[in-house]
Amino acid sequence: MIHFNRVSKRYANGHSALLNINFQLGKGEMAFLTGHSGAGKSTLLKLIAMMEKPSVGEVILNGVNLQNMPARMIPYLRRNIGLIFQNPNLLPERTLLENVALPLIISGYRDREIEKRAQAALGKVGLLKYANQLPETLSAGEEQRVGIARAIVTKPALILADEPTGNLDPDLSKDIMHMFEQFNQLGTTVLIATHDLAVIESMGCRRLELKQGQLVNE
Repeated sequence: MIHFNRVSKRYANGHSALLNINFQLGKGEMAFLTGHSGAGKSTLLKLIAMMEKPSVGEVILNGVNLQNMPARMIPYLRRNIGLIFQNPNLLPERTLLENVALPLIISGYRDREIEKRAQAALGKVGLLKYANQLPETLSAGEEQRVGIARAIVTKPALILADEPTGNLDPDLSKDIMHMFEQFNQLGTTVLIATHDLAVIESMGCRRLELKQGQLVNE
């Protein structure tokens, strides 16, 4: 599903975030992306989501070279990608159901389908009973679960998560990671950037390690 072919990313200020990255992640595979702070993990994920473009090399997603994708097609590409960040950035004035429904509203789904899917997504993360509450009533772990529900509501083929457990205690971290594992078992491809080595080792998934922008372990 994901293929990096000699990919490098250099920013205008001269900083090289990634250098000659080569790897493939198959459809339905789950893997962890590790490395020190500043190693290039976030940049790599942003290249897949077309939030950044490589300076050199090819990023291929589902057989499509992203370099050749017209700008007007990028929103359609992102509909098939569930993006999850360390801070879920929920809208404080919207209920949980409304927060989760946002990607569906943007994509133009009908009202009945929006409500049905948003409720189902909240149910999958165990928060349907809080659907009409505001984010301020939630714990950090519950907020992250809402972020995950929002990411999966469009039933994406790929989930990209950037330090999704960075603000959580070890027990909550394990719960969140096992949630990703369940999505993967249903056929979703999952790539998670994290520094939580204890959780990674307990799950036994493939690990891609970055060091100063280079892939040192695959």
